[in-house]
Amino acid sequence: MGFIMTRKLLVCAASVAALAFASAAYAADLPAYEPAPQVSAPVSSFTWTGAYIGAQAGYSWGDTNLGRVKPKGGVFGGYAGYNYQFDASPVVVGIETDFNWANIDDKAGIAKASTDWTGATRARIGYAFDHFLVYGAGGLAYADREVKASGFGKDSKTALGWTVGGGVEYAATDNIVARVDYRYSDFGKDNFKLNGASTRNDYTENRVMAGVAYKFGW
Repeated sequence: MGFIMTRKLLVCAASVAALAFASAAYAADLPAYEPAPQVSAPVSSFTWTGAYIGAQAGYSWGDTNLGRVKPKGGVFGGYAGYNYQFDASPVVVGIETDFNWANIDDKAGIAKASTDWTGATRARIGYAFDHFLVYGAGGLAYADREVKASGFGKDSKTALGWTVGGGVEYAATDNIVARVDYRYSDFGKDNFKLNGASTRNDYTENRVMAGVAYKFGW
C-alpha cells in the first residue's frame, strides 16, 4: 500500500511540474507588452510681446454742427506700438500711436469743413486666442481742422479730443500681423474766426481702418 501511495505522489508531482513548465514556455512565447507612446498636444511658442510698426488705410465719416456739413473721405498712414503678453496668460496690454494723411471734407451751401491729417495715441488691452487677438483701445486724438465759408474766409485749428474703439488682429507668422480696427473720436468744440466773426464748431468722427504690421522679435 505504501508503494502505491508513493507512486501516486510521484505521478502527481511530475504532472504539476510538467504543467508549470508548459505554462512558462507559453508565457515566454508571448510578445512583450509595451505601453502606447504618449502624444502630447503641441504647445504654441508664439507671443504677442514685442514692438511693431505698420501701414494702414481706411475710410472716415463724421459730423459737425456746421449746417448739413458731414465730412468724409479716405485716410492712410502708419502706426507703431508695443505689446506685452503676461506669462501663461491670454491678456495682452500695449501702447500705440499713429499718424495719417487724410482727404476728409464736405460742403453744404457756403460752408465747408475739411481735415488734412489725423493721429492718436492709445492704450490697448486685449485677449489672445493663440494667433488671434481681440482688443479695445482708447486715448488722445488729434487732427487738423479747417472751416471755410464763401465770402467770409477760412480758419484752421489743431483739434484735440478723445477716442475709443477696438479691433481684431491675426498673426499670419511670428512677424507679420494683419488687423481691422474701428474707432470713434470726439474733438469737442473749437472757435473759428471767419472775417472777424467767431463761430464755435464741433466735430465727431467714425473710422474703419485695415493695416499690416511687422512685429519685431523679443
